[in-house]
Amino acid sequence: MQDISLQPMFQLYKEAYGGLSRNTWLLSIIMLINRSGSMVIPFMAVYLTQELRMGVKESGVVISAFGVGALLGAYAGGWLTDRIGHFHVQFFSLLLGGISLFSLQFFKEVTSLTIMVFIASLVSEALRPANAVSISVYAKPENITRAYSLNRMAINLGFAVGPTLGGLLAVISYKLLFWVDGITCVVAALLFFQAFNNQDKLRRKATGKISKNERGPSPFRDVIFILFCIGSCMFAMLFFQLFTTIPLYYKNVYLLDENAIGLLIGLNGLIIFLFEMVIVYKIGKPQKIMQIIAIGVFIMGLSFFLFNVYHSIIILVVAMLLTSIAEIFSMPFMVSYTMQRSGQYNKGAYMAMYSMSYSLAFILAPLGGTYILDTWSFEVLWYVCAALGILLATGYYLLQPLQEMNPQPNTQIDD
Repeated sequence: MQDISLQPMFQLYKEAYGGLSRNTWLLSIIMLINRSGSMVIPFMAVYLTQELRMGVKESGVVISAFGVGALLGAYAGGWLTDRIGHFHVQFFSLLLGGISLFSLQFFKEVTSLTIMVFIASLVSEALRPANAVSISVYAKPENITRAYSLNRMAINLGFAVGPTLGGLLAVISYKLLFWVDGITCVVAALLFFQAFNNQDKLRRKATGKISKNERGPSPFRDVIFILFCIGSCMFAMLFFQLFTTIPLYYKNVYLLDENAIGLLIGLNGLIIFLFEMVIVYKIGKPQKIMQIIAIGVFIMGLSFFLFNVYHSIIILVVAMLLTSIAEIFSMPFMVSYTMQRSGQYNKGAYMAMYSMSYSLAFILAPLGGTYILDTWSFEVLWYVCAALGILLATGYYLLQPLQEMNPQPNTQIDD
């Protein structure tokens, strides 16, 4: 006999996923394939220190090169998106990104590996602004935040698979990580081309060429958005500890092997997959979006504080749960706000600036995290991260009144 009590839950999930366009689903499926091979970056810190025998500071420099490349890649991706279109940027980013990630395994020395990591991130991260603009084009206006959540769900489901499988493969050989990561990117590129090539030709023919004046003002002249991106950068610095110092904490303090590390990191993606769409659907379109983001940022800070409360595997699981909840209350609404703040033809520029805030964080996060760790201890690092989370949450909360007074990008600074 069917359990009637489960029907409201099934209905809730059906409503949360309903009404999204076919192209929105296709973009998410392609992203799922791409991110299911996400193995190189999550294990980069462990790979550098364990396999290549680099020091903690050297590994921080190499990983920061990914952030430098991502910073420039995000800007280039947004600039190109507004000029040649999101389709071409996504296709070449996936294709060339896969080739470059595969090639990383052949570089062992610090300088050459740093250069190659920079190149790999440069081409790979150009995908972000183009993909976000593509979602905004193919999704219905009332479904924008859910469309981004679906895309994030696909990314995080892939991220649940990638590190988990990567941990198993790393036990056999780290070379397998580069092979699988590169191949999944290339496969995603080919599927993306097949699915969207003809649609893009028709859309570009109907739209015509966009003049420079039609693109609208630069996001670098939007003071509110600049403050928003500064906050996004600081939040991302906290989040990116998940790929730098947190795996080292698992390894050096809890003595976990790569398989266990992969399972813990993969738990983050699994939680996002199971709950983000439903939570975002229930929240709907918030009137005070900055306050929703502030809640997520505060929870992120709390997750770091727990590391110093008690030494237990259970604490690691609870902290990862809080990190996942923090993502749900922050990241999809950050992207949605970015698209709402932009105009019709400068979405690439706005999304590039937002993506650049994350890329800058990827530079600062490993440098700052490894510096604090090398100079003091994990305990000091977690207290610093917790304090930053609380201060940042306060900043987002206070930004809400400024946003309400200036809902459109009219407050500008001089060139």
